[in-house]
Amino acid sequence: MSLAHTAAEYMLSDALLPDRRGPHLKELRLELPLDRMVKFIAVGFPLLLMSLAFAQEFSSGSPISCFCPSNFSIRQAAYVDSSCWDSLVHHKQDESGQHRTKSLWPHKALPYSLLALAVAMYLPVLLWQYAAVPALSSDLLFIISELDKSYNRAIRLVQHMLKIRQEGSDPHAFWDELEKARKERYFEFPLLERYLACKQRSHSLVAAYLLRNSLLLFFTSATYLYLGHFHLDVFFQEEFSCSMKTGLLHDETHIPDLITCRLTSLSVFQIVSLSSVAIYTLLVPVVIYNLMRLCRWDKRLLSIYEMLPAFDLLSRKMLGCPINDLNVILLFLRANVSELISFSWLSVLCALKDTTTQKHNIDTVVDFMTLLAGLEPSKPKHLTHRMCDENP
Repeated sequence: MSLAHTAAEYMLSDALLPDRRGPHLKELRLELPLDRMVKFIAVGFPLLLMSLAFAQEFSSGSPISCFCPSNFSIRQAAYVDSSCWDSLVHHKQDESGQHRTKSLWPHKALPYSLLALAVAMYLPVLLWQYAAVPALSSDLLFIISELDKSYNRAIRLVQHMLKIRQEGSDPHAFWDELEKARKERYFEFPLLERYLACKQRSHSLVAAYLLRNSLLLFFTSATYLYLGHFHLDVFFQEEFSCSMKTGLLHDETHIPDLITCRLTSLSVFQIVSLSSVAIYTLLVPVVIYNLMRLCRWDKRLLSIYEMLPAFDLLSRKMLGCPINDLNVILLFLRANVSELISFSWLSVLCALKDTTTQKHNIDTVVDFMTLLAGLEPSKPKHLTHRMCDENP
C-alpha cells in the first residue's frame, strides 16, 4: 500500500461524521429567532407594565386623593377616597344644564387589561406549540439525520472507489464502470430529495405559521382600538367630580353634592398607554417581515447541499410557489444549522469548489473528495487517447 493511498484513506476517514444514534441531538430550536423575540416582548412587556401598576398602587396607597370639606374627620376622608375609587364616575353639567356622568373605569381596569393582553398575545404561541411543533420536530430530526447520512454515504462511496482503484489491475475497467454508474445514477440517494419535494405539496406547517402571525396582528389591532377608544377618552383627565349622596347619605345636608378628586396614578396610566402603543408599533414590522419571508425561497441552505448526490432541487428547478411546508422547514433548518455537522464541511467544499471548477468538472462532494483522494473525477486523458489509438 503506497504512502499516498494511506494518506487518502486517513483524509477520508477524518471527513466522516460521527454516527449520532439516540438522543444525541441538542434541543432543537422550534421557534425562529425573530418569532422568539416577538413572543418575549409581546407577552413579557404587558406583564412588566402590570407589575409596575400594582407596585405603584401598593407603594403610594390610594390611587386617588379627594379634597374633602375641612369638617370631615380622617376616617370620613378615607371613606370618601374609597367610595369615589369604587364608583370612579365623573359628574358634570353640560351647557344646557343637564347632569352628565362619565365613567373612568379604564384607570381601575388597567392592571387586569394588561394581564388580558399578555394572555391574548400568548395564544398564538400556544397554537403553534400544539398545532405545528410535534410535526415540525419529527421533520427536522429526520431531515437533519438524512443530510448527515447522505454526506457520510458520499464519503464512504469515495473510500470504496479508492479501494477498488487500488485493488484493480485494469484502469480501463474501473473508469468504464465509474462512467456507467454515473450515467445510471447509481450514486444518488433520492429518498431525502423526494421527501422534501413532497413537502411542497403540504401546507399544514405554513398554515399554522400564517395563523400565528395573523393572530398577532389581529390582537395588536385590537389593542390599538382599545387604547384609542377607552384610554384616549380619559388620558388627560386628572381631576373628576365625585358624588357622595348615594344610599344612606342621599339626604345628608352637610355633605356637598360633588367632591373634587385627583387621580394620583395618572402618570403611570399615561406611561403604560404610550409605551404600549410604541412597543407594539415597533413589533408590527417584525411580524410583517416574518410573513413576507414565506413569499420567497431561502436558497442559501439548498445551494450548499446541492453538492450531495440526488439533492438538486435548485438545478432541476423543482421549487414552485414558496408558500408551503418546505419553505418553513428550510427556515427552521437555517435556525438549527448548528445541529447539521455536515453543513460546515460542505460550506468549505463549496468555497473550494469555485477555485477548482475551471480545471475540473466538479458537481458533487463525491467528485471533489475523489479529486482530494488522488483520483481524477473523470477518466484521465491519456487513458482516453490510448483507447482511441487502440480502436481507430
